[in-house]
Formats: sequence, structure tokens, C-alpha cells
Amino acid sequence: MKKIVVSGIRPTGNLHLGNYFGALRNFIKMQEEYNCYFFIADYHSLTTHPHPEHLRQNVKQILATYIACGMDPEKVAIYAQSDLPETVELYLFLNMNAYLGELERCTSFKDKARQNPDNVNAGLLTYPTLMAADILIHKADFVPVGKDQEQHLEMTRVFAQRFNSLYGVEYFGFPQAFNFGENLVKIPGLDGSGKMGKSESGNNAIFLTDEDAVIRKKIMRATTDSGPVEMNQEKPEVIANLFQLVKVLCGEEVYKVYDEAYNNCTIRYGDLKKQLAEDTIKFVAPFRQRIAEILADDAYLEKVRREGAEKARQSAAKTVAEVRRIIGF
Repeated sequence: MKKIVVSGIRPTGNLHLGNYFGALRNFIKMQEEYNCYFFIADYHSLTTHPHPEHLRQNVKQILATYIACGMDPEKVAIYAQSDLPETVELYLFLNMNAYLGELERCTSFKDKARQNPDNVNAGLLTYPTLMAADILIHKADFVPVGKDQEQHLEMTRVFAQRFNSLYGVEYFGFPQAFNFGENLVKIPGLDGSGKMGKSESGNNAIFLTDEDAVIRKKIMRATTDSGPVEMNQEKPEVIANLFQLVKVLCGEEVYKVYDEAYNNCTIRYGDLKKQLAEDTIKFVAPFRQRIAEILADDAYLEKVRREGAEKARQSAAKTVAEVRRIIGF
């Protein structure tokens, strides 16, 4: 069975429908075919200096959501990054062979430094080496990554090759990107452009914990235009995105009804939004209820986290022991 490492989600709050359809749903399928390590990247989140209480609660929230969505702790290792100290040790070793110039050229570092010029910290600079440690600690074969993380995966392979060359070994392999292909559904945001994601107002995304009234309010406020003026005219992006949500959450038959109405210029966006809101509520409600039930059981969450860390440490401890020996400790 091949290994697969998910460079875990940062604990920044609730997961939304974009997270679920974009990757999480596929992670659930992977657990049947691969030896999976899923982790919550709380070390990574320290680059933005979260409040301790928020960090603790967000880790619990993500853990509960993973389980509520179908991740089976009996089949995979689910753990918090901070519960695996071996990762930090490997991060140190990799940093010794990572060079300032290549880290500064990393696209995500340049973007974050430009966006937050007052918080260009060392953790942000060495983010790629911590990600590499997350992956190499389990000697992964595959890593599911989005477009924005492909450069980090390439750097992971560079660090692996550099370690092998420096010490004259063939210890680390070269993990490849796992491509979900047609199984990856892109969920647009409610603002009419780009993908669904967190925003300042929180109104661009439908979260798996949103109450019914909140969902209705968000969808009824979703961006539209004044409507079509010609038969069978092409949908502008803002409308095409809204129709994509209808297709995913309401189904093909409902989509066809509103698509025909759009094409013959009889579309009523208010009716479409009401339909979308009710079908979204039906989809989200079971997740919300299950997440609440799991969050209420602290003992169970601690058990899952502890046992997940124990599984992960079996792999991680072996890697670090062998790396220390190769280096000369």
C-alpha cells in the first residue's frame, strides 16, 4: 500500500463547501486505497500569530469536521502537526541545507511578504522546508496539492535530492503530486468571481456549520446581474458561477430548468436563489449536526488525536532515527 500525505489544512476556522468538494471528499475516498496521514497544520499557522485559545478551538473544529465528513480514525492517522515533534527535528535538518536565495524566490513567500510587510518572519521564509518535513517524515509517495502549493512540492523534491547527494545515500524518494482529475469539483464563491473561500465578511462562503438562516441570507445576497437581454446569450462569469452552485447542490434536473429559463430570458434570480438556498440547507444540515455532536465529546476528540499521533510517530520516529544516523549523530 502506497503512502500519501496531505499537507494538512491550517486551523483557521470552519471548513466551507469549497473545501469539501475541492479536496476533503476525495480524501475520504483515499482512505480505502492508501496508507494516509492527515494532519492539522497548527505549526504552519504560527506565521500569523493566532491567539492561543483560537488555535486550540480551531484545531478541535477541523478535527471534528474531518470525522463528520467521513474520515475514519481507524483507517487513517489524523493528528495535529504539533503532536509530532519529529517533524520539527527534520525541519531543522532540512533548513541546514536550504539556501536563502531559493527560499526568497518562492512565490508564496513573495506574495505573503508583499501583503504583510510588517510580518515577514523566519517561519514564513522557511515555510517550504516545514512543508517538506511534513511530507518526508513519512517518506510519502504522493501528495495532494493545489496549484498554489506545487512549487512547495517541487522544493520538497529538491531538498530530498540535496540530502541524498550530500550524504551519499538514496534515502528519500521524490513524492509526486496526486491529481484528483475529474473528481475535483471547483466551487465558486458567492461574490461571483473566483473560488469559494474565507473573506473578511465571511459572506463569500457557505460553511459546514452555518445555520439555516445564515445560509439563506448569504445566498439571497449572492451577486447577480440585471438578467439576459438576448435569447441563448452566453452567461457572464458572475452568473455562470451561480449556475455552477446550482448544478452541484441542486442537481442536473434543477439546473436544466433554470438554464432553459435563462436561455429564453424568463429567469427570475430570486426563485433560483430560493431553490439553491433550500437545497444547500438540506446538504449542510447533517454535517452541521454531526460536527456539533463530535465537538461536544472532548474525550473522543482527544482519543482520536492521541491515537492518530501514535500512528504517525511510528513512521516519523523511524525516519528521524535513520536521518540522525546518516548525518552522523
